[in-house]
Amino acid sequence: MNNSSKPEPFHKDALKLLKTARGHIDGVIKMIEEERYCIDISNQILAIIAILKKSNTSVLNKHIDRCVRNAVSSKEVDEKIMELQNIMKYIEKTK
Repeated sequence: MNNSSKPEPFHKDALKLLKTARGHIDGVIKMIEEERYCIDISNQILAIIAILKKSNTSVLNKHIDRCVRNAVSSKEVDEKIMELQNIMKYIEKTK
């Protein structure tokens, strides 16, 4: 393996989505600076929100797949369940 090559990030899917969202945000900023039509701007903002939600779901699924699975096998699952319950409460507030 080449020393300059980095290992693939664990959250590669979320990272790709977040980079896409960042590009969309730059586009929305430009739209606002150009005084584009409000509904077009709003539609782009809603698309960004959808991408952010999808990236969060990806992160949480990876958490379940790695962290929660490890906690179950080590019989230390209570803390992970509490973390997920707290996140779910927060997600419910943001609907």
